[in-house]
Amino acid sequence: MTIQEIYDLAIQMAIKADPRGESFVNKRLEKAKKEYKELSEKKKKFYDVENLTNPYSDTRMYHGDPTKQVKKILAGIDIASAEVLLFDRLNEKGMGLDLLIAHHPEGSALTALHEVMDLQTDMYGVNGMPLNVSHALMQGRMVDVQRKIHPTNYNQAIDTAKLLDVPFMSLHTIWDNLGNQFILDYIKGKDYDTVGEIMEDLMEIPEYIEATKAKAGPLVISGSEKSRAGKVAVFYTGGTNPAKEIYMELAKTGIGTIIDMHMPEDAVKEMKKLHVNVINAGHMSSDSIGANLYFDELEKKGVEVVPCSGYIRVKGKERKSR
Repeated sequence: MTIQEIYDLAIQMAIKADPRGESFVNKRLEKAKKEYKELSEKKKKFYDVENLTNPYSDTRMYHGDPTKQVKKILAGIDIASAEVLLFDRLNEKGMGLDLLIAHHPEGSALTALHEVMDLQTDMYGVNGMPLNVSHALMQGRMVDVQRKIHPTNYNQAIDTAKLLDVPFMSLHTIWDNLGNQFILDYIKGKDYDTVGEIMEDLMEIPEYIEATKAKAGPLVISGSEKSRAGKVAVFYTGGTNPAKEIYMELAKTGIGTIIDMHMPEDAVKEMKKLHVNVINAGHMSSDSIGANLYFDELEKKGVEVVPCSGYIRVKGKERKSR
């Protein structure tokens, strides 16, 4: 496969797994094309035209020839300059790596992270929150995230990749959408009485088994395993955590248990006050679920992946055999 084909497949898979629905995402893309067409020529110079075909602003190709053929990929959850150097060093030792893929964004994909967070507005709507409420609260949080990232050294790893001529991309919401859909399908149709029953099911997932061995497996951080589960919601995608006020509004929708990757401490305190159960499934392990679903598809096409930097590789056949 070429780098471009690898990238395009990722976007296609993410759209199909998007919690808002495929038709919703396609309508958003059409809206973006219309808005771009109506821009002045001066403003078009600064417009990121990839937004016209890729609805995820935190997923981008940073460096490399899109037509380059790829047989082996080095992939990790966080890729910094050290991992770029690792890529180069491994190739010096004859590894034969063709492409470096990160999960968490760098460069313009990092500085645009706040843009993809609007996905959460509609995701919470699916779970019963009024759209006007989720929209208003998410807008404030998106501005906070933008300001926090703005002064960072966002291009450091990319600059290193360019100097060493290492083909480099990141797939953030891509893998999060896949992981989110996997967990939704995994618990679908199950009538959980207690939080402990949810935990038992999660602990059958290979990525969480491996994380637990490393003392980083799923944790109940609000409520207990004996707590009644009630309505269960899954929030694995949408850039980064919302403000605590979002979680407080979610409690009003009747959600009894939230499964997510991680939750800020100020939000946990509010969930405890409102008696909403929270399971932190784990960050590296949950990100790895989406990555594994993606790389399973690439391996079917003859592309090999070498995991690094927090990525727990579990192949589809291993998942089924456990």
